[in-house]
Amino acid sequence: MWAKIQDLIKEYYQELRFKVTWPKYEELQGNTVIVLVASLLIAVIIFGVDFAFSKALSYFYGLFA
Repeated sequence: MWAKIQDLIKEYYQELRFKVTWPKYEELQGNTVIVLVASLLIAVIIFGVDFAFSKALSYFYGLFA
């Protein structure tokens, strides 16, 4: 059983070492900036929608109070 596990680990290592194409550092930096900007943009949009719905519902509930 341990031999099978060792073979599996060796296969994983060989796959990661020789078959996977890893990005260059500059490409990785560029992609990281894109992900951060997109994440911030989506967060701002969600915040805006949440804020608008909160104000609208507060106004609506205030009509019945």
